[in-house]
Amino acid sequence: MQRIGLFYGSTTCYTEMAGEKIKAAIEVNGDFVVDMYNIKDVALADVAQYDKVILGISTWDFGELQEDWESHWDEAAQINWTDKTVALYGLGDMYGYADWFQDALGMLHDVVVAAGAHVCGYWPNTAEYEFNQSKALTDDREFFVGLALDDENQFEQTDARVAKWIDGVLAEFTD
Repeated sequence: MQRIGLFYGSTTCYTEMAGEKIKAAIEVNGDFVVDMYNIKDVALADVAQYDKVILGISTWDFGELQEDWESHWDEAAQINWTDKTVALYGLGDMYGYADWFQDALGMLHDVVVAAGAHVCGYWPNTAEYEFNQSKALTDDREFFVGLALDDENQFEQTDARVAKWIDGVLAEFTD
């Protein structure tokens, strides 16, 4: 079985709960085992033991990083992500913070790409989301750079989004 490292930061447990859903959706097929880590409890350098990594982050207030990610930010930029396939997921509030929706997801994407990661799991920017701006969009604004979740306003859509996203991520993880 292949191992995937899932690293997340979670202040209110929503990012952790999303990670648990992702882990369960991946492990149901039996081809992968997911090791989950809260980055407040481990060194982010622990990603070195994995070729396939999932990173979870939430956006706080006006486009700010979640506090645990903020404390590991320099470390994230110094890791050699080359030869790693990385999928990202983020949580945000599209109504309360419409001008900063999923910004931390975009910032994390930029850090790991600059350090050599191959990122997979881009997510369509569909009419299902209502926001003004986001740093997490691709240049053509067609996709988010990872799975975009809003458990504040669209909790009922999270399970279906996770299941669909995992299908695409696992296809790229097995290529």
